[in-house]
Amino acid sequence: MTPLSLAGRPPADAGSSRHATASIGPRETFREAPMLGTITLGQAPRDDIASMLRQHLPAHVQCIQAGVLDGLSLSEVRQSYSPDIDDPQLVTRMLDGSAVVLGKSKVLPLIQTLIRSLRSRGCTCILLLCTGEFEGLHCENAWLIEPDRLVAPCVAAIAGRRQVGILFPLESQMHREGDKWSVLQKRPLCEAVSPYEPEIELLERAASALRERGAELLVMDCMGYGEAHREAASRASGLPVILSNSVVSRMTAELLS
Repeated sequence: MTPLSLAGRPPADAGSSRHATASIGPRETFREAPMLGTITLGQAPRDDIASMLRQHLPAHVQCIQAGVLDGLSLSEVRQSYSPDIDDPQLVTRMLDGSAVVLGKSKVLPLIQTLIRSLRSRGCTCILLLCTGEFEGLHCENAWLIEPDRLVAPCVAAIAGRRQVGILFPLESQMHREGDKWSVLQKRPLCEAVSPYEPEIELLERAASALRERGAELLVMDCMGYGEAHREAASRASGLPVILSNSVVSRMTAELLS
């Protein structure tokens, strides 16, 4: 994968309310050279996530990384994009590694604007680097990959009637992400620990707690969790652990191969 960058923050644009999980236009799209565009809710580049993509993407595929918060300071982000009382919360990372919590309604228009921008730059596949649920996103004449619509069905197919335990970044997401996981045959068990928390012991305790509560399979429901997190969760719980980052990277690579 050949990395590129997309500098600057686009203006807010509410976009269209029409929803599409993955949209493809006329057959001419397939004649374009494959190019991947990634959108992080934080600041690009996200080398921690890109490293997983590089393991699976064909070497000839170029990648443009873009971030919703590109060019903004932490104080500007907190002033303009902090969640209101009833706004679903999302956690992401700044370039300096600091974590920040955003309001979903405030970043949604910027995500749609970045989708259009990446498509105009020639991206034939656009990947959202977040497993949260986003209604109304769409992309014309390119594939749009929304991990929330990919990971849960895959887990449900693998788990069958087994009890699934899910690790979320934020406690509030344990209660707001229920619709996505309704595809499971059993109601999932949940614990919250941020992937941006430096103390790995917190994740180990959360994974162990899920096993003690009856989980037979763990899922890490955030693109920010990496292989080190998976290894820690597996070591602490003794259970198989599905990493959303890995599932999405492999499926994206299949599309671009």
